Amino acid sequence: MTILEAERLSIAFGGVRAINEVSLAVQPGVVFSIIGPNGAGKTTLLNLFSGLYIPLDGRVRLAGEDVTGLSPDRLARRGLSRTFQNLQIFFRMTALENVMVGRHRHEATGILPDLLHLPSVRRQNRRTREAARAALARVGLQGEADRPASALPYGALKRLEIARGLASEPKVLLLDEPAAGCNPVETKELDAVIRSIVKEAVTVVLVEHDMRLVMNVSDHIHVLANGRTLAEGTAAEVRSNPAVVEAYLGIHGSQEAAHAFG
Repeated sequence: MTILEAERLSIAFGGVRAINEVSLAVQPGVVFSIIGPNGAGKTTLLNLFSGLYIPLDGRVRLAGEDVTGLSPDRLARRGLSRTFQNLQIFFRMTALENVMVGRHRHEATGILPDLLHLPSVRRQNRRTREAARAALARVGLQGEADRPASALPYGALKRLEIARGLASEPKVLLLDEPAAGCNPVETKELDAVIRSIVKEAVTVVLVEHDMRLVMNVSDHIHVLANGRTLAEGTAAEVRSNPAVVEAYLGIHGSQEAAHAFG
């Protein structure tokens, strides 16, 4: 059974179809990358998966369940989490506190127990802190737990967002441009984090412009152009597809394509 599926998804803005009858199926335990030129519809597709947009046509299924149009919080309870292209960090909070925010779906909340500082609340807070520390360790930030997020370098902030996504214990983690703005060292760290996440039975759906990262970590790649599916396959198949080469580079020959995607 597929873990995430799009069936003929479409959405339009101002009469222009940003996503036009796109279908794809993500298998469990893989890195599934969605690539394409600027304006291809990659982030729009993630927004459809994560409930930020409601499709004009088509269906979204998560672990076989039709979740089309469900709100992001309801999708989170069903095991889908995501990061965003632009940092969504609470800079006045510590790294640990940022990740604790991602545990909200596992917490039972109530005004009265919190006001009375009941033992159940203290136990819950302890469990949340332990889980948040474990999530930080998964992305290599265990030593930064008590530092203010504002004091962390940019690459660490990118990994901090991934840790917060992992804190909800997702089945599927959507990563939107995690390497955007990162230097080669930070991108290499992200490569290792993504590989380790998949080994721990979390499926990763990756939108990314860094083709070296994509080609290194992806088990399967779906290529969009102008809101439609252009190609799909393994990294080797996509890298050698003439339509993909032309969409990214124009027709400059296989040597230039191999350099761009190598």
